[in-house]
Amino acid sequence: MSAVFDIVHDLPLARVRLELLFDPGTFRPVRSSVGDGVVAGSGRVNGRAVCAWAQDGTYRGGSLGAAGGETIARIIARADSLGCPVVGFPHSGGARLQEGTASLQAYAAIFRAQSTAMVPQVSVIGGPCAGGAAYSPALGDLTIMAGPDARLFLTGPQVVEAVTREKISAEDLGGPKVHSHNGVAHLQASGDVEAAELTRVFLSHLPSQIGGPLPLHPPRAPLGDDPSETVPDEPRRVYDVRDVVARLVDGGELLELGPRWARNLVVGFARVEGSPVGVIANQPRHLGGCLDAAASEKGAWFVNMCDRFGVPLVVLADTPGFLPGATQEHAGVIRHGASLLRAFATATVPRVTVTLRQAFGGAHIVMNSRDLGATLTLAWPNARIGVMGAKQAVQLVERRAIAAGADVDELAADYEQRHLPVQVAAAAGHVDEIVSPLDTRERLAELLT
Repeated sequence: MSAVFDIVHDLPLARVRLELLFDPGTFRPVRSSVGDGVVAGSGRVNGRAVCAWAQDGTYRGGSLGAAGGETIARIIARADSLGCPVVGFPHSGGARLQEGTASLQAYAAIFRAQSTAMVPQVSVIGGPCAGGAAYSPALGDLTIMAGPDARLFLTGPQVVEAVTREKISAEDLGGPKVHSHNGVAHLQASGDVEAAELTRVFLSHLPSQIGGPLPLHPPRAPLGDDPSETVPDEPRRVYDVRDVVARLVDGGELLELGPRWARNLVVGFARVEGSPVGVIANQPRHLGGCLDAAASEKGAWFVNMCDRFGVPLVVLADTPGFLPGATQEHAGVIRHGASLLRAFATATVPRVTVTLRQAFGGAHIVMNSRDLGATLTLAWPNARIGVMGAKQAVQLVERRAIAAGADVDELAADYEQRHLPVQVAAAAGHVDEIVSPLDTRERLAELLT
C-alpha cells in the first residue's frame, strides 16, 4: 500500500480516489483535456479491466456541467462496450445552474447510460452528493459511503428548511448512519482507502459483464467442520447465522451487504470451493428471524442482483414466519413479500435452500421453497416445517377441545410430533433431502460449483 501512497501523494483528490482503486501504474485517463471537474479513464483491478470516473468537489462546487456529464456518460458506455465494470466517485452539489437545462440533459444521459449498461456498477460516496448526483448511485448495483463527510440527499438542508421549515443537519438528512439503515448505502467505509478495498473485494465476486464467467479463486477450508455447532436446539433461542455461514464458505469470509439494514435478514457474497455464491439467510438474532417488509425488500434486491450476474444462491432458512401486526401491513409487507417471492420464482441461477431449524407458513415458501423453483431443498435432521408452530395451530384447529378443557400443551406436543418433523415433509416430497450438517458444504459444492 505504501507504493500507492507514493503515487497519489500530490494528486487532486478525484485522481487519488482512482489511483487507490486501480492496480498501481495501470490507470489511463480519457478526455483529460476536457476537464470540467471530471477525471475518467480505465485500468486494472486485481488484474481485470475496469473503467472509472471521479468528480472534483472543489471545481465549481462539484456541479455537473454538460462537458463533464458527457465524459461520465461516455466512460459508462465505454465500459459497457468493453464488457468491464465501472466505478463512479460522485462528489457534486447537482446540476450546474449556470448552464441551465444543458446540465439537466447531462444527467439524463448519465442515467440512461447507467440504466442500459450490462456491467457491474459501483458508486463510492466520499463527500456531499445532492440532486442528480444522489440518483446516480441508486441506479447502480452497489453504493459505498466513505468517511464521515459522505452525504446523499435529493435536496439539501437549506432547501428543506425553505420549503418545509424543518431544520435538519446534512448528516441527519443524508449521512452514513441514515443510509446504512434504510438500504440506500450497502457498505460503509472509514475513508477512501477502505472504500477502494471494499470495491475491489465486491468486484472479485462478480463477472465483468452479464453472462460472463464468474471469477474463480483457489478453494479454502471453512472456519469449522460442523455448521450446526452454534445453533441451539430450542426454536426460541437466538444465535448469529453468520457463524453458520462461516462454517460453510471458503475461509469463513462473507462480504455482507446492508448489515445495518433489515438486520433480520443477512445477504452477501462468499465462495464455495473457490466459486462465488450469494448467501441469503434469516437472522434469528433480530426479530427471531421473522421476515418483514424491509427484509423482503432487501432479499428481493439481492436475489435479483445475483440472478442478473449469474451468481448461484445459498439460502439458509430459519424463520418462524412473517412478522404480524398493523405496522407491517401499513408498511406494505404484502407488496414487499411478493417481490421476494417473484425474485426467487423467476431466478434462473442455481439456488439451494437449507432449512436449519424451522420454517413456517408463507416465510417457508418465500425462502426459496421447492415449488418456488429451488434447484435443491435440503434440511437438517431436527428441522421443523409446517403451516405454523404447534401451539398456534392447535389453538385454531382444536379450539372446541380446548374450550372443553383439553390441555393445550398436550395437544401442541401431539400436533408437533405428527405434522412438523422434517421427515414428514421429506416423505411427502416437499423437501428433497435430509442432510447432516457435516455434509452440507459438500452438497452445496456439488450443486453450485
